[in-house]
Amino acid sequence: MTVDNINVEETVKTVRELIAQEENLSPALKGSLEVMILLVSILVNRLGLNSRNSSKPPVADPYRKKAVKTAGGRKAGGQPGHPGKTLKQVADPDIVKPIPVDRTSLPPGKYRRIGHETRQVIDVDISTVVTEYQAEILEDQLGTKYVAPFPEGVTRPVQYGIGVKVNSVYMSQYQMIPYNRIEEQFADQMQLPISAGSIVNFNQDAYRRLEDFDTWVKGRLTVAALLNLDETGVNINGTRCWLHNTSTLGYSYFYPHQKRGGAALDEIGILPQYQGILCHDHWKPYFNYGAAHVLCNAHHLRELERAAEQDHQQWAKQMSDLLVEINHTVNDAGGCLDPTTAELYRKRYRALLAEAEIECPAPTKKASHWKPGKIARSKSRNLLERLIKFEDAVLRFMDDPLVPFTNNQAENDLRMIKVQQKVSGCFRSMDGAKVFCRIRSYLTTCRKQGVTATEALSLLFQGKWPAFMCESNNSLGAE
Repeated sequence: MTVDNINVEETVKTVRELIAQEENLSPALKGSLEVMILLVSILVNRLGLNSRNSSKPPVADPYRKKAVKTAGGRKAGGQPGHPGKTLKQVADPDIVKPIPVDRTSLPPGKYRRIGHETRQVIDVDISTVVTEYQAEILEDQLGTKYVAPFPEGVTRPVQYGIGVKVNSVYMSQYQMIPYNRIEEQFADQMQLPISAGSIVNFNQDAYRRLEDFDTWVKGRLTVAALLNLDETGVNINGTRCWLHNTSTLGYSYFYPHQKRGGAALDEIGILPQYQGILCHDHWKPYFNYGAAHVLCNAHHLRELERAAEQDHQQWAKQMSDLLVEINHTVNDAGGCLDPTTAELYRKRYRALLAEAEIECPAPTKKASHWKPGKIARSKSRNLLERLIKFEDAVLRFMDDPLVPFTNNQAENDLRMIKVQQKVSGCFRSMDGAKVFCRIRSYLTTCRKQGVTATEALSLLFQGKWPAFMCESNNSLGAE
């Protein structure tokens, strides 16, 4: 690596040679210099980490540039067959405004009307609608009064309607807009004095209504053939906690917890009874659950790139190329390789790791090494041992069409959680985090099932489930 036109690696190598040639250095000074050189190497390696060779997000890359797309021979814009989103005229406009011809501007003569040319302007009219219910009161000859019942849910002299609740929860929990900005929007565009307390109450109402969904979605995930798992750190009132994600192509479930490991996974209640395949990033507690495991190869590719760049491991570049080649072959084959082709790739995989054992050998314990237990490994050696030990989990995507090459499904589902943390900075309480996670689980699942967030929330506050949750009965709690 070069820093300010200085080749750090060559400089460190030169300094090591100079120290070795100097015979008059005291052991204490020599040891101190070695420690300083080690620290410099560690810091330089950290400077070299980016989104390609570590778990850092792309936004953390210094001076990052978008990859230049190569010319593919296609014209810019939508391709043939793409549905597009071009505005089209509607058959029944809400307002029709005829425009007559100014006949005084025409030359003298006789004219007859033969039709008209239409142009439409599509606009939005945001307005507040107040509905007043007037319950009739009857009184009999004895003075007894009879009052007509109000519609279900209308319990107060003045209250907010479903539309207000839907928009409030949509903006705060789906679009993650801060409460004070939601207050401003309601006041500016709808002339409604919504307070932050009311927004909190709407979110808590949605959370309570989703109790049955919570049970329903966990039941669906428990019987899924493959689960994608991931977790990310979140700030809850200044304390580092963890937000766990369990997802599939069709369902998502988020849950916050103070712990990252088995205690949290047991409390969530999905994995203890799960007997399918788990796809994850090699977080060790996951290995206590499920019948089989799949490791995320996107993580392997990043770690292999770091090993090639910083530790100069030749085998790492070759292994990265091999995994990418296998993935392309699997995709071309329709998601699964035949046994003969898969076995050929396994032999190449093992042969490459055997060569890597020579290039990156395990450290040996010297007689002067007094510490008990396993000797510390380099990152490259740890990666090599993982690829050897978990061969089946690394290459399972070759044999099963359900198994993905990466764990991107779980990571994609968690990205909006990181957006929430950037917008708000933290959750104020664990209860608030649970409200957010349950509503987000519902909205993310609905989006995967083709139901928009607005439609999903409207059904929720009407006391109904979306159609995909209940085939025969749409009443809340029917599942």
